[in-house]
Amino acid sequence: MSEADTCRKHITPALQAAGWEKPPHYIREQEYFTAGRLLPVGDGEIAVRGKRKFADYILYYQRDFKLAVVEAKEESLPAENGLQQALEYTQILGLHFAYATNGKRIIEHDFTTGDEREIDRYPTPAELFARWRAAENLNEDELAAKLLQPYCLVPNKPPRYYQETAINRAVQAILQSDRRILLTMATGTGKTFVAFQIAWKLWNAGWNATGRFGKPKILFLSDRSVLVNVPKDGIFAPFDDARHKIQGEAVKSREMYFALYQSLAADERRPGLYKEYAPDFFDLIIIDECHRGSARDDSNWREILEYFEPASQLGMTATPLRDDNRDTYAYFGDPLYTYSLAQGIEDGFLAPYRVHDTRTNVDIYGWRPQHGQLARDGEPIPDQLYTTRDYEATLVLKERSETIAEYLTDYLKSTNRFAKTIVFCVDQEHAARVRQALYNLNTDLTQRHPDYIVRITSAEGDVGAMHLDHFMDPENPMPVITTTSKLLTTGVDVPTCKNIVLARVINSMTEFKQIIGRGTRVDTDHEKFFFTILDFTGSAMARFADPEFDGEPLPDNGSGQGRSRKSGDSGTPRLKYYVDGVPVEIVASMVYELDPHGRRLNVTRYVDYAGDQVRTLYTDYDMLRAAWAKPTLRAEVIEKLKNRGIDLDQLRKVAQQPDADPFDLLCHLAFQTPLLTRRERATRFRQQQATFLAQYRLEARTILEELLQSYAEHGLAQFKLPDALQIAPISDHGNLLEIAAHFGGPELLKQALDQLQTLLYAA
Repeated sequence: MSEADTCRKHITPALQAAGWEKPPHYIREQEYFTAGRLLPVGDGEIAVRGKRKFADYILYYQRDFKLAVVEAKEESLPAENGLQQALEYTQILGLHFAYATNGKRIIEHDFTTGDEREIDRYPTPAELFARWRAAENLNEDELAAKLLQPYCLVPNKPPRYYQETAINRAVQAILQSDRRILLTMATGTGKTFVAFQIAWKLWNAGWNATGRFGKPKILFLSDRSVLVNVPKDGIFAPFDDARHKIQGEAVKSREMYFALYQSLAADERRPGLYKEYAPDFFDLIIIDECHRGSARDDSNWREILEYFEPASQLGMTATPLRDDNRDTYAYFGDPLYTYSLAQGIEDGFLAPYRVHDTRTNVDIYGWRPQHGQLARDGEPIPDQLYTTRDYEATLVLKERSETIAEYLTDYLKSTNRFAKTIVFCVDQEHAARVRQALYNLNTDLTQRHPDYIVRITSAEGDVGAMHLDHFMDPENPMPVITTTSKLLTTGVDVPTCKNIVLARVINSMTEFKQIIGRGTRVDTDHEKFFFTILDFTGSAMARFADPEFDGEPLPDNGSGQGRSRKSGDSGTPRLKYYVDGVPVEIVASMVYELDPHGRRLNVTRYVDYAGDQVRTLYTDYDMLRAAWAKPTLRAEVIEKLKNRGIDLDQLRKVAQQPDADPFDLLCHLAFQTPLLTRRERATRFRQQQATFLAQYRLEARTILEELLQSYAEHGLAQFKLPDALQIAPISDHGNLLEIAAHFGGPELLKQALDQLQTLLYAA
């Protein structure tokens, strides 16, 4: 029996007999849990997906609570053949029980004990849940019931597998009275959604930290308005009237609170609004972007968390442990769950990226003033070698900003001028200067769209907030380009952002991950499958070279009148020298990109990459032809190539060979064989295989010749049954049964068509 037959006749009935399809317990078959890695092809404007992971069976104790994975093999194979995959998927899904079976034998692996054994039946839902509870020390029935509280069903947004794991682990830890909990999840993986579901489960379960009657009091805390207002008005909307944003007074009649640290902290008017709440007022405090907030040892807001010490405190961050956020991990402890950037890209939930490492002459070689050279205001410029770290901080070279703006403009013109782009500058003044340079280089668009390019920094106030709202909205095409300094480094969700531009040095790995996180979101509705980092400072490659960075790309060839005191977003004044007339030009540019295996890929030579992958899979021409000639094996060839990012239609487009047979194009790229068109291959078939056609009667022979002609004009799809028989001129010969009758029946028709294809590729 096939694997499908084995499942239908043996495995599913055995699971049903154990009670796994008696509500609320159930099984899901062939459940996909990853999206398949995104693989940009050609110029990168489109992408194909790699293979998705799926489990043959997942056993659910209740709707939102998985317990086990079952991997099936066909009856003729050993049950052990599915064990490694069952173990892998069980660990990925964060479960404890794995089963491998061929329908006759069942092998169980129990991660709670480490035992692996053959069993004669599947455990019942009650038995398996009891084993799980014992391993997790969840002894109280009331707490177990609270843990099983269902998620809030958000339309078109079921929790992803890693979100489920994070939610359930956090809720369990809170129910078991853990006071300091940390979740580390890469930007773009849905931390706010996870926080909402945690709050929703606890709120509906009626849990609270003090045991008092009623719903829990929950505080969502952050340090930026956008990080508070967007969740409050968006994903947390199902809390309805229970929501309240703390502003100016200590309202105590709600249950789901939102606040900025600044609203709660002490100021010149009051000793701290937070003190108007009792220390045990809140049952749970969710600290978003906790690496920047009150969890830091030197934070002015640390006293807020210390005051609300009785509450469970859940920290959310996108950045793994680093030297610059070590105190955050010291406060919360080791993460309860981590979902990394690399894993998100591998699973297909995050967008992969490419890097343009581009430098000007003054960045590569530095710049030194001539003896006695004066700045704009006539004062001497200190004699030293100025490098990238000095530009815009102490030395302003007007032409450098203009050169960067010109390169970015040319890049957008060659790709997509309406691709949303964030330019990170040194400070607000630099952001204004780059905005103006870009504006003047794009007057054909800015005269029609005045907000095509805007600066978004703290200095813009309400106007900047309006531009930010429009920039974040996928349905709003304007603004396209924003220049900023610190304001957009974190907490800004721009699903359609395709370009991240680094015009300032990024010294912190934490900040770097936050910045590139602006581009990691996938938006298939707007064809955003990957993003590009244009780096003019060397920051990107320095960070990617860090061995602790997850998901590093490897290289391949790609194609003043004075001085004044200015302040950046931090408000710290700095002395600057302004110098004009310095020749600045781009002198080096390299392109780096992750390929499906984390190795280098030169996207400008997609055809070379395709040839390399074909040779990896098939050592010579004859081996590829043997697989390609048989329709069933050909489908495997196409699937293998697709999993390596090679789409045959796109390959013909990039190679500028629209009429080539895909087999001949692959062989030409991999083995340097002559390149044939479909018409040429069909002609060779007629010349060399005349005896094949001659064996059929006139009507059948005519049908085969018409199919061959359709292939020559349109491609391999013309051999697909039954579709090929339902299109003129073949359909003129009758319905499907009538056409098959000309060959002696459906089986003989299929044999004839299979043999035709085999001989076609023998020609």
